[in-house]
Amino acid sequence: MKAVAVFPGTHEVRVIDQPQPPVVKGTEVLLRMREVGICGTDREIASFQYGDPPPGEDHLIIGHEALGEVAAVGPGVTKLRPGDLVIPSVRRPCLHAECLACRAGRQDFCVTGDFRERGIKQTHGFLTELTVEEESNLTLVPPDLAEVAVLTEPLTIAAKAVQQVKTLQQRLPWEPSRQRAVILGAGPVGLLGAMTMVAHNFETYVYSREPQSSDRADLVRSFGAGYVSGEDTAPEDLGKKLGNIDLFYEAVGNAQLAFTALEALGPNGLFIFTGIPPLGAPTKLPADQLMRNIVLENQLVFGTVNASRSAYALALRLLGQCMALFPDSVRRLITAHRSIDEAPGMLLRRTGIKEVVRLAWN
Repeated sequence: MKAVAVFPGTHEVRVIDQPQPPVVKGTEVLLRMREVGICGTDREIASFQYGDPPPGEDHLIIGHEALGEVAAVGPGVTKLRPGDLVIPSVRRPCLHAECLACRAGRQDFCVTGDFRERGIKQTHGFLTELTVEEESNLTLVPPDLAEVAVLTEPLTIAAKAVQQVKTLQQRLPWEPSRQRAVILGAGPVGLLGAMTMVAHNFETYVYSREPQSSDRADLVRSFGAGYVSGEDTAPEDLGKKLGNIDLFYEAVGNAQLAFTALEALGPNGLFIFTGIPPLGAPTKLPADQLMRNIVLENQLVFGTVNASRSAYALALRLLGQCMALFPDSVRRLITAHRSIDEAPGMLLRRTGIKEVVRLAWN
C-alpha cells in the first residue's frame, strides 16, 4: 500500500510502498484513510526543519490532519463499527509517572516534552492508505460533516482557545458584553479561528497582508467578519482603527508581527499565541512598554497547542455550528483535492488555503 514519507538522512520526500497492517487485536481499529490535509507543519517537516522518525527507522510517514473510515475493529472495540467515519487525534502521552497532565489524558499540557505525535514526532502519521489506531484516540464524525471533517484537527486549536478564554475571563468582576477579537493571519488556522470567534458572537476582524480586494478578504467578509489589510494599517495601529481590542488570536508564526500587535491589546485583554516561528535573529521589541501594559492593564498572554481528544469532540460540534451558520464559507477553505501521488509536490509549494490529499475517491 502507498504512503508518503520523509527521509531525514537523505533529504528525500517520496511515495513509498508499505506492507499492510496486521490483523487488529484488542481495542485496535483498522482505518482506511479517506482524506489528509496538508499544513505548514508538514511542509516544514518536508524541508527537514524537524520531524523525527520512529526509533530505529530511517523515515517518517507524515500527515496529521486526517479523516478515516473504520475498516475493521478488534474484539475489544465497543463504540465503533466498520463504515464509521472518525478523526484520529495526534499527540500521544509521555510515559513518565510524574507527568500528571499525561496521566490525566491531557497530553497537550505535557510537562516532560517526551510525548509522541503521529506524523510529526517518533510515530508514523496518517498519509497512508491503511493504518491502525486505538479506539480511545478516535472521535466519531457525524455523516453530514464528512465533506469538511478534515478541517477538525486545525479547528481544535481554536476550540481549545475559546474554552480557555471563557475560563480565564471569569477573573473579571463583571459579565463581559460583546467583545472585539482580531485574528492575525488569513491562513487555515487564522480563518478557522475567525469563524470560531464569529460563531461565539465576537465582533471579529482578520488582519493579514493581502489587499482588501483579495479572495481571502472576500472569504473573511462572507462569514461576517471584517478585514483589515496590512497594506493600509500597521499592526500597532489596530486599536486606533478598530477601537478597544479584547482579544488577539495569533496565527502567523511571526514573532515581530505578533509582539508589535500586542501593543494594541486593550485593558483586561487576552493575547493567544498559536504559531511557532522559526528560530532566527533577535527580534526588536518595546519590551518596557509591553511589560507596563501587561501589568497596569491586567492583560493575559498565553499559548495554546495541539489539543487533547476532548477538544476534537468540541471542534466537531463547532464545525457543525459553522456549517449551519455559513456553510459555503467553510467549504471555500478547502481549495484542492489531490491524489497521494501528487502529495510530494504539494509539500514543496503552497497554493490556495487548504489542500487535501484524497486517498479514497469514491
